[in-house]
Amino acid sequence: MRTVRGWFRDTTGGLPRAFWYLWTGTLINRLGSFVLVFLAIYLTQERGFSASQAGLVLGLWGVGGAVGTTVGGTLADRWGRRPTLLTAHLGAATMMLALGFARDLPEVAAGALLLGTFAEAARPAFGAMMIDVVPERDRLRAFSLNYWAINLGFACAAVLAGFAAQAGYLLLFVVDAATTLVTALIIFTRVKETRVASAPVRRTFGAPAGALRTIATDRIFLGFVVLNLFGALVFLQHISMLPIAMGDSGLTPATYGSVIALNGVLIVVGQLFVPRLIRGRNRSHVLALASLVMGVGFGLTAFADAAWFYGVTVLIWTLGEMLNSPSNATLIAELSPARLRGRYQGVFSLSWQVAGAVAPILGGLVREQRGNTALWLGCAAIGALMAVAHLVSGPARERRAAQLRPPTDVTPVAAGAPAVPQAGEAAATAPAEPVPARTPA
Repeated sequence: MRTVRGWFRDTTGGLPRAFWYLWTGTLINRLGSFVLVFLAIYLTQERGFSASQAGLVLGLWGVGGAVGTTVGGTLADRWGRRPTLLTAHLGAATMMLALGFARDLPEVAAGALLLGTFAEAARPAFGAMMIDVVPERDRLRAFSLNYWAINLGFACAAVLAGFAAQAGYLLLFVVDAATTLVTALIIFTRVKETRVASAPVRRTFGAPAGALRTIATDRIFLGFVVLNLFGALVFLQHISMLPIAMGDSGLTPATYGSVIALNGVLIVVGQLFVPRLIRGRNRSHVLALASLVMGVGFGLTAFADAAWFYGVTVLIWTLGEMLNSPSNATLIAELSPARLRGRYQGVFSLSWQVAGAVAPILGGLVREQRGNTALWLGCAAIGALMAVAHLVSGPARERRAAQLRPPTDVTPVAAGAPAVPQAGEAAATAPAEPVPARTPA
């Protein structure tokens, strides 16, 4: 028992109070994230759209997300993290309800586009705020805890949404909008602005002055973003094509909800142990292993024909996701110059939104033209190629991260922000219950 308490203190202790408020908002938001889990099923079974039309709607969600992350990253640096988060959450709640009442394909498509814009505009501001309030030495723990909250909420939402859908799909949109509003309320009442005044603009690594030009010439960072894009193209098939494949196997939406909930359950059970497992290990090797495992998991979906088999594939690619997430998040934080954190977070999030737009459309086309087997084996091939790319590009990324690392670990927090609690206080102030997307995370 003493060992468990010590592990709990090592995992949760010493993190700023502002982090726990963000963590709480994440958990509440994800507990109500019903719509994205079941949107493909809703579009094909309730609205009667074809797989290609459903893929188009999901793709427009991704297009809106691409716009949202770009605008959100800029606003987070210029306007502030807090007002950007508030505006994005309020807009997302409004559009969630509008999408629930939409009926025709043009209305649904427009609703998905605008919802994606607002929902994903919060992502770079949230990521920048997390980096602002958490010292570098604690970020691996902080990002792991936040990811744990995302998946605890996701696991519960996947199961609850399956039953809620039986009472009526509109209920999914109403609950999702309500939890988004609660998250906005927490941010408004408990989280203070963390953005600090920008330092004088200067050249960075030989790049001309100016944020966008600096990012555009940062080849190491952009190379990592491209790798993440390919990983997201594979990963997001669990939202778009996996529910359709399971439906073709004669499985119900409730069964899909239970199977996909295994993803969240495994992460909830094991994610908090991952930081200790990978601490001190070569990040590029961890990311390469994660890509390979994820590719194997999705590749095996080609042979699945029963709920238990689909469940096994989900558990396998979830192991890859668990290894990938904390290493990915900390590396992006270290590759982002302090004065451009919001924009760098926005560009990185853009890879998810591009994948969100392309993955369902590409997946639907491959599935219709080449078949189910070609789709999932193609995912396995992408995973293997990504593993090789991580091993090759890893040393240059680590050198860049070392160049950007400040000589002393001082985290800029706005004046008046809460003091960092001691270990016991942090554990005590962490709420018992709970930003945006898993993704659509």
